[in-house]
Amino acid sequence: MAKIYYLRGKMGNMMATVEVETVTNVYDVAKTFLTFEPMTHKKLQKLCYYAYSWYLTLYGKRLFNNRIEAWVHGPVCPDLYHEYKHYGWQEIETVNELPKSIAENPDVYEFIKEVFESYGHLNGDELEYLTHMEEPWKEARGNLGELEPCTEKIKDEVIIRFYRKVLEDEQKD
Repeated sequence: MAKIYYLRGKMGNMMATVEVETVTNVYDVAKTFLTFEPMTHKKLQKLCYYAYSWYLTLYGKRLFNNRIEAWVHGPVCPDLYHEYKHYGWQEIETVNELPKSIAENPDVYEFIKEVFESYGHLNGDELEYLTHMEEPWKEARGNLGELEPCTEKIKDEVIIRFYRKVLEDEQKD
């Protein structure tokens, strides 16, 4: 897989229209992704990471306050991990109803939907590969070996710096 997928579609238009004052939580973001399709825990973790990262980059606000760490298989929110770890490698079933915090905020729902439309066609392993190529995860892990455990937080300033550069590079093309 040579091409890295980033947000596509109408994100540029959304930058001017989304004015969200409240922050949701990672559980509600995850449940929203699960309204689109069943998926593995790994895929869900990476989608939540991309939603967090792009939201932070585009709007200068955290989508949720839960910590994201640079684990062996890519960015992981430990809170979300503990919520769904009992699924192991099996798919998590779909959710039929949007969480209240998302249902009451259609702009956030549209943002999460756009993230899913941009990354949702990839499986957990492909998303893991993408995150392993990106600076936020690599910088948080430092010089650790490929299989060495890590609980280092992925820093917001590194996320913003990296994804802003991605946006600038996309605009040049």
